[in-house]
Amino acid sequence: MALIRPFVPARDFALSQAFYAAIGFATLYRDDELAILDHDGAGILLQNYYVESWAENCMCQLFVADLDDWWRRTAGLVERFAVQPPRAPTMQPHGMRVGFLFDPCGVLWHVSEPPAKA
Repeated sequence: MALIRPFVPARDFALSQAFYAAIGFATLYRDDELAILDHDGAGILLQNYYVESWAENCMCQLFVADLDDWWRRTAGLVERFAVQPPRAPTMQPHGMRVGFLFDPCGVLWHVSEPPAKA
């Protein structure tokens, strides 16, 4: 088994933890400096660490089973977390539907469904 968990920065650690909980990540571990978060087997290591240039250039992709169903979680994120407005899923030139979502410190998430098998 292989597992990748990228390190993701947080400017406001508590706010970022609440944001990730709102979009479906469960906390597996947390201390003052690090939280291990899981979403159906996909994980991140949320750090209580922030460098603006890193955060604004960090991108992650999350695959979900039903993008339209999952996307409902984005309702109210702008008001609750002062994030940039999510961009609803659209078909991309590479053949996948992708929605774009920013976390509270500017990390860009590409949320997609696995491509249909031909």
